[in-house]
Amino acid sequence: MTKAAHISAARLYDEPGVPQRARLLVDGLWPRGIGKADLALDDWIREVAPSSALRKWFSHDADRWDEFRRRYRAELDENDEAVERCLAWCRKGPVVLLYGAKDRDHNQAVVLQDYLRERLAREDAT
Repeated sequence: MTKAAHISAARLYDEPGVPQRARLLVDGLWPRGIGKADLALDDWIREVAPSSALRKWFSHDADRWDEFRRRYRAELDENDEAVERCLAWCRKGPVVLLYGAKDRDHNQAVVLQDYLRERLAREDAT
C-alpha cells in the first residue's frame, strides 16, 4: 500500500477513529467548544487552510464546491512550506486530517487529502 492510501479526513468533533495515525488539524481557526488539551493533536497546520477570503467566499455552499476546489488547489500550489509540513507527516506514516466543518463532503480537508495523495503518488512514481 502506498503512503497516499494512508491519508484520511475526519470531523474533529467525532470520536477518534483509527488509532496509530498522526492527527493533524488543518483548519485555520481553532474549533469552537474544544479546549487545546482536549484535542489530542500531533500538529496544527493552520497555514495549510484556505485563505480567509476564500473560506468566507465559499461559506460551505455546495454550489460553489467545484470553484472552491479549484481556487484552494491554486492556493496550495503557492503554499510549499505548509504543504511540505503535511507531506512530512504523511511520509512518516498514516495521517488523519481533522476539520471542524459540519459538511463531511465539502470541506478543505477533502481537497487537501486528494492534493496530498496526488503529490505522494508522484513521488512514489519517481
